[in-house]
Amino acid sequence: MPRFISPRRTSVGLLGLATISLVSACSPVVTVDAAPDAANAGCAPMMVILPQYVADFPRRETSSQATAAWGDPSQVILRCGVQVPGPTTDQCVSVNDVDWVLREGENGYWTATTYGRTPATELIFKPDDVAESSVLMDLSAAASEIPQERKCLSISDTL
Repeated sequence: MPRFISPRRTSVGLLGLATISLVSACSPVVTVDAAPDAANAGCAPMMVILPQYVADFPRRETSSQATAAWGDPSQVILRCGVQVPGPTTDQCVSVNDVDWVLREGENGYWTATTYGRTPATELIFKPDDVAESSVLMDLSAAASEIPQERKCLSISDTL
């Protein structure tokens, strides 16, 4: 005996197939290790107002609390709750009243860490791929949600 498939069952099946197709077309979640103090409640005000775009790269979903990423592949990674930097001779720049300590890392990557704010926020990016000024300008408003306790003594640049 032929089996009758109702139109409702067919449309539900097609809807399910369409949903699976849409989900699989999305960018995968970016794996980012949480910072040691990622559960600090001070990260929350910043995290809720992070921009959807940084340097024209769209925001992506990340795997850990108090983290964010932009671009596919990731061009900018943010982690809130990193170790608060102490006095340093590293370059410090101020962007929209947020002080950032800049450090050159391996393979052309740089880190910019908020100075004088607890918890501290770290950005990881490659200046060859994304302009430092764009990254810091796009994220300074969110970083300013964490109250400033100290300022850099010597500011190298002001953007």
